[in-house]
Amino acid sequence: MMSPRTLRIACLVSVLLNIFLVAGGIAAFTRLQVKPPMIGAGAMRIAGADLPRDERKALRQTLRAARKEVQPMVQDNRARRDEAAQLLGAPAVDQPALLAALQRVRDSDVALRAHVEERAVPFIATLPQADRIKLAESLQRKGALKKPAQ
Repeated sequence: MMSPRTLRIACLVSVLLNIFLVAGGIAAFTRLQVKPPMIGAGAMRIAGADLPRDERKALRQTLRAARKEVQPMVQDNRARRDEAAQLLGAPAVDQPALLAALQRVRDSDVALRAHVEERAVPFIATLPQADRIKLAESLQRKGALKKPAQ
């Protein structure tokens, strides 16, 4: 059985924890209400966050459909990453095999991104110029199209 002092301390800790959790929930809810959520993956997702709500939703659906199409490629890419990880974890590193495995992973990453971007571009081309300018500015701001330092 707990002493009254221990019981009070446990109750105080419980109350403080509950206040912390409620405050965190309120902060998360407020953040979601103020800032539109990100929409997908990669540079297009980040850039699309600045679009008006309807266009953002349509871009999200386009990106989601493109990702569903490449699901077999994603699984293949995971297998390639596993292969590279196994080569890295081997007692002796076979450098040529590891370099080849990493090249296959890189090629697969590029192919995945290219497919998603190829699906997004026809949709983006239908947007009004003002929205396309927002996308371009966002891509530049987020680094996807940043110019190298000179």
